[in-house]
Amino acid sequence: MHTWHWRNWNGLPYLTCSLLEPWPHGFFTQQFWPRSPEELVEVLQPTAVVYRVKQVHGNKVLSTEKLTPQVLQKTELAGETPEKPEADGLMSAGSQEAIWVCSADCSPVLIGDIQTGQVAALHSGWRGTAANIVPVAIAQMLARGSKLEQLRVAIGPAISGEVYQVNTEVAIQTCASLVDLETPNDILKTVQGFPNSPILPDSEPGKVRLDVRRTIQLQLEQLGINSEEVACAPHCTYQEPENFFSYRRDGQKKVQWSAIVSP
Repeated sequence: MHTWHWRNWNGLPYLTCSLLEPWPHGFFTQQFWPRSPEELVEVLQPTAVVYRVKQVHGNKVLSTEKLTPQVLQKTELAGETPEKPEADGLMSAGSQEAIWVCSADCSPVLIGDIQTGQVAALHSGWRGTAANIVPVAIAQMLARGSKLEQLRVAIGPAISGEVYQVNTEVAIQTCASLVDLETPNDILKTVQGFPNSPILPDSEPGKVRLDVRRTIQLQLEQLGINSEEVACAPHCTYQEPENFFSYRRDGQKKVQWSAIVSP
């Protein structure tokens, strides 16, 4: 059983997962707001180079080779806002690289390869999950020499299925990533029949509750990744206002950051 640990940095709490112990990493809380990744990297590995992107709820995953962090950092220090490439995932290409994603209900997913040391950080809301961003990232890691049995995946704090009400169209789009069916009602009915289904009932007509993190877990299972190598944080951003921002709860565009550092 994988354990999640509360850590403390200067009196501020953040989470780590035992599955990712080989890598400096953290799922940060709203108490760190408004610090940027360039400041937060001090918590994990002060000498690491920071990489981040402009998130757009898609499934594009960029290698750090495509980014120039030193230029970004100098530009930001000059008081300018540099244009960041649009993507929702990052994959390391070298050592001492800190890759970051932000979220405020969507799922932050950190992946590490115990053999190569390669890491990935992904932002997977319902749209990204529907577009298979986690399988897309893993395919890119495999193309760079990883093997499924070497991967360790931690899914961080996000809105839980029990409180995430969506319309059935959203649920169908998301669950279509799990079954090869064309008829919307067949997709929904089939996934509702899964053990520990990511689709939960809702009293309002045309609505259901959607567990995005469970959907990601099922995507990983279908890829052939052992469930023992996947950990899901027992924390809900919506239900824990003392620690996490939630866009669904507050309607504010404030985020918490998550990151992992390549060795």
